[in-house]
Amino acid sequence: MLRQVNPLLSPDLLHILASMGHGDDLVIVNANFPGDKIARKAGARYTRLDGAPAPEVLRAVLEHLPVDDFVKDPFHVMQVPDPKPPILSEFETIIRDVADHPAELTSIDRFAFYDRASTAYAVVQTGERRLYGNIIIKKGIIRL
Repeated sequence: MLRQVNPLLSPDLLHILASMGHGDDLVIVNANFPGDKIARKAGARYTRLDGAPAPEVLRAVLEHLPVDDFVKDPFHVMQVPDPKPPILSEFETIIRDVADHPAELTSIDRFAFYDRASTAYAVVQTGERRLYGNIIIKKGIIRL
């Protein structure tokens, strides 16, 4: 066991985060998302965090993962119908409070989201049961 590492970050997920490079995408998805299929299509790493809510996973990841500040839109979610689902507000709050480079969520069409996810470095399937609990994060750099 390690100190100051969120227990949601499994050894597999910690390895994925440490192995990612600048500009790589990490996809955190809900239980309904075709995560394994998309990961196989991308040739991406795939890990499951069954039972873990997507916002908690996002928070744990952003505590360690630098966010790309070279791009305008480092966070992508699926376009949603009105009213905006509460989970997206939770994502926004976590990004604002935890990310080293807070930025707005960018909504993209569902099929564009699938296409982008299918080029990701890794897919993390959570136990999130709420609809639209999916987000793509572009990894940045750590400046010394």
